[in-house]
Amino acid sequence: MLLVLDIGNTHTCIGIFDGACLVADWRLTSEKRTEDELGIYLTGLLHMSKIDQKSISGSIISSVVPPLEMAWREGISKYIGLDTMVVSYEMNLGIDVKYEMPSEVGADRLVNAVAAVHHYGSPVIVVDFGTAVTLDYVTSDRAYLGGAIAPGLQASVEALFGRTAKLPLVALDAPKRVIGRSTSESMRSGIVVGYAGLIDGLVDRMAQEQGENPKVIATGGHAQIVARWSSRINTVDPNLTLEGLRLIYERNTK
Repeated sequence: MLLVLDIGNTHTCIGIFDGACLVADWRLTSEKRTEDELGIYLTGLLHMSKIDQKSISGSIISSVVPPLEMAWREGISKYIGLDTMVVSYEMNLGIDVKYEMPSEVGADRLVNAVAAVHHYGSPVIVVDFGTAVTLDYVTSDRAYLGGAIAPGLQASVEALFGRTAKLPLVALDAPKRVIGRSTSESMRSGIVVGYAGLIDGLVDRMAQEQGENPKVIATGGHAQIVARWSSRINTVDPNLTLEGLRLIYERNTK
């Protein structure tokens, strides 16, 4: 079995693969923890899911939070007994990274691109709804170019709440209509439907710039909600990042 972890600024997603099958996955808050705390959390999750930790023969991490990455690596080593592979642009990814400064690309963006090309072909745009919303473009000849970064939906809600006197902190539920008939409904419309328009506009401009017609794959916490209002998102794949980690691990251990 394979242990995969995607460490983001807000959440850490963990998965266990048995071959190509994702048999368990969890979503934790990305809080500062010691290696012992993380090791205990992990062994507890495995025990609850009745997964024998001795059956795990490999692990891989993508991370945009270096202190947490180190704590997880040490915790996995101490409690599971494994050295963990860490995703880097220098690895064999199966795509050609054409970013001007590859070291600046978030590992999760590369992982998503690898999974999207493998499962959906190219050209493809991956939209990841995380702490930030990222759009990543891979050309028809599998060249990762980069993309666009915007504030995440939750960050937008918190900005409205924190900087206005009368606007409430609302949950990001799917709006029933575009024209909101209450303050909370209006905020949901402005953010959810507004981000759908943002995505559609960026996708159209990227496709025009490249002269291609890419598929658009969405992932991340708010992907399903926004996809309902988007005319350009073709597929929502909630496990895209975990699947990309599995593919990279296999590609770099063969």
